[in-house]
This record gives sequence, C-alpha cells and structure tokens, in this order.
Amino acid sequence: MLGYVLLLLIGLAVVSYFFARRRAIAAVQGKEHELHSRPSYHGAYVAAWVGIPSVLLVLVWLLLQGPVIDSLLLWSLPIGTTDGMSDGQIDLLLSEIRSVAAGNIFGEPSPVVQEAAERYQSWKFIARWAMAGVAMSVALVGLILASGRISPEFRARHGAERILSGLMIACSLIAILTTLGIVLSLLIEALRFFDRVSPVEFFFGLNWEPQIPIREGQVTAGGAFGAIPVFAGTLLIALIAMAVATPIGLYSAVYLTEYAHPKVRAVIKPVLELLAGIPTVVYGFFAVLTVAPALRQFGETIGVPIAPNSALAAGAVMGIMIIPFISSLSDDAIAAVPRAMRDGSYAMGATKGETITKVLLPAALPGIMGGVLLAVSRAIGETMIVVMAAGIIASLTANPLKPVTTVTVQIVTLLIGDSEFDNPKTLSAFALGLVLFLVTLALNVLALHIVRKYREQYE
Repeated sequence: MLGYVLLLLIGLAVVSYFFARRRAIAAVQGKEHELHSRPSYHGAYVAAWVGIPSVLLVLVWLLLQGPVIDSLLLWSLPIGTTDGMSDGQIDLLLSEIRSVAAGNIFGEPSPVVQEAAERYQSWKFIARWAMAGVAMSVALVGLILASGRISPEFRARHGAERILSGLMIACSLIAILTTLGIVLSLLIEALRFFDRVSPVEFFFGLNWEPQIPIREGQVTAGGAFGAIPVFAGTLLIALIAMAVATPIGLYSAVYLTEYAHPKVRAVIKPVLELLAGIPTVVYGFFAVLTVAPALRQFGETIGVPIAPNSALAAGAVMGIMIIPFISSLSDDAIAAVPRAMRDGSYAMGATKGETITKVLLPAALPGIMGGVLLAVSRAIGETMIVVMAAGIIASLTANPLKPVTTVTVQIVTLLIGDSEFDNPKTLSAFALGLVLFLVTLALNVLALHIVRKYREQYE
C-alpha cells in the first residue's frame, strides 16, 4: 500500500503543477509578461507544497508506526504476561506475534499470541488507511493554501527557489548527521572495548585470537587482541592490489589519451569502466573458483606451495577491480594538461615517448596521485573479495603465497550470528572498524586535497 500512496501523492503533485500553471496564466488572461514569475514557477511552487509535506508525513508515520503498535500490543496483553521477561524475551514475543500475523506459524501458538496477532493485523490495517487519509488531506490542504496565493504580483520564483534551497540543505544535513552517527556509534563501542582491553595491546600486540569464553564451560584460547597481524594482512593485500592496478590503470590511461584512435577510445574506455560496476561478490567468486586454483596449480607445477586462500589471489583480483579508479582519474589528469606543453615538447625535438614521460606525466602527477590514493582507500576497505578469497586466521607474514586476514574479514567474522555487544570479542569489531574508517577517511581527504590543488593549477 505504501507504494500506491507514494504514487498517488506524486501524481497529485504533477496534476497540481499543471493546475497552478494554467491558473497563473488565467489570472492575467493569457498575458504571461504581466506575471512577476513565469507560470512554471507558480506550478513548481504549488507542486512542492503538495508533495513535500505529504511525503515527509508518510516517512515520519512509517518511522513511528512500528514502535507505537508494539507499545499498544504490550499494553493490550493480559496482566502478568510479560512479568519477569527480559528485553530480549519481550522482543522474541513481539516477533512471534508478527510472524503469526503474517501467516508464518511454526507449531501451535498460544491463545494469547493468536489474539495479539489478530489485534496486530487490525491495528496495522487501520494505521495504513489512516496514513493514506492523513497524507492526502495534507496534500489537499497544501494545494488549497498554495494555489490561493497565485496572482500576477506573487513572487513564485523566489518561493520555489527557497523551497529548493531548503530541500538541498535538508539533504546535506541528513548526509552530515548520518556520518556523525556512524562515527559516534563506532567511537562509543570502541571506547567500551578499550575499557576492557589495553590500547597498547591492541595497536602493538602480535597475537590476534579474539575467541574468548562467553559462557560457562566453553573452551577457548583465552583471548588475545593484538591487531598487528590484521593490519599487516590488510596492508599486504592492498599492496598486491595496487601493484596490479597502478601500472595497468596508468598505461591504459596513457594509451587512451595519447595513442588510441577516437573510435577505439569511445569503445575501450566505457568497457574498462564497467569493471567498477561489477558486484564485488562476482569478483569474489572469480577469485575463489578461478584465480586461486590456477595459482595453486601453477605453484605445484614449479614446485612452490601456494595456499588455497592466498593473499596473492585476493590482492590480484582486487587489483583488477580498482583499475577503473586509477585509469579514469589518470585519463582526466593527462587530458587536462595544456596542449601548449605538448606542442612545446615536440617543437624542442622530443619524441612522443619522451613527451609522455618527461612532460605529461610529471605535469599530471598530482591528479594521478589523487586517483592512486582513492584506489588505495578502496582496496583497504574492500570486504567481499577478501572475505571469500583470503584467510580468517591472523598470521604475521609478508609472504603473499600464504593466507592472511584483513580488517574487513575480521569484522565480518566477529559479527556473524547472534552477538551480544557486551564482551571484548564483539566490541573488537568496532575498534577495527574505527581504525579502518579513520585510515580511509585520511586517504580520501589527502586524495581530494591533491586533486583540488591540481585543478586549481590547470583550470
């Protein structure tokens, strides 16, 4: 029903646009030059007042509908039903009621749960229709109030631009607040981890075995949270990926910019950039099913043992994935070098190769470095490829033929299953995530600074 409500509101906004536009023209008997603002601005102003408040109401309604109905369900249960239950048990009870209401019945639910499921269905039905009715009412009120302001003297353009500015500011605030929320959530949980584990052990320890006993009688290694092997594995795979991506991406950019025919460039460049659009899980399958077995077979042929989950396989496939990041930005950087620098080099008797190596690449170096740094941050933060192709056991080694683990692999491993965020094992994932976030943020900021400096120099 939500989709129909949104479509109805959007349709009403579109109709309001044409209605207001025609009304503005009719207000001056077709003499549009007598209007302060063009008819399209009158239409946009009315459409905005019809669509934006009603859609915001729907979003807020959906945000509050679930908690309100859950509270009503708990309040309507017979007295004593939830006595002695923990928060987790109450959540399980509510989940059972929702499942029964949706028709997903496993076993024989109790009469209390069945009655609550019936109430849940009826309240949800009422909430849906109430949401539709209130949203349509708000849209119609907006239509009446906004269309009533249409007149030859009405500054509709200023009103439409203020609404658009407010919308853009709201979107910017949402992005900023989302980022702050991510940072705060990571920081708070990481601080809880460092209350239990020494930061010195985490940042300088050489043993990573986060499995600790979380229930009585469980046998584990006791827990060790030295993250140096995890950081070293991440760095090793990122270096392998950059060793693959940097020369291929840079040489591709040079070829496409200086050597390729325009028709060839028009075909090759989009195909090359398609690599960035392939889902990473596909690269992970490629690494596991093709690259890793091929490397292992090659190692057996030459007498060199290669692990099934080697850093080389994961890093090589990751390097293929990030080629477009380097090639595209390097292509733009080389193409932006002024033509006069090329012509001056040729006039001095330099060959094409000398012009590329001694003039174009040095001049485009800031842009190329910006692309490389962005690719590094992408390689460090990659998850799916290393989860599928790298190891899960942390080992401190520089041998690319052996399995290593990375920060992203450990985060996924630590948070799999029903985890309680009250023990160092689970909280260590947030500490790793905070370090990963800070490193990638620093690389992105540095790359954008370099690219901005490059643009100011040549634009």
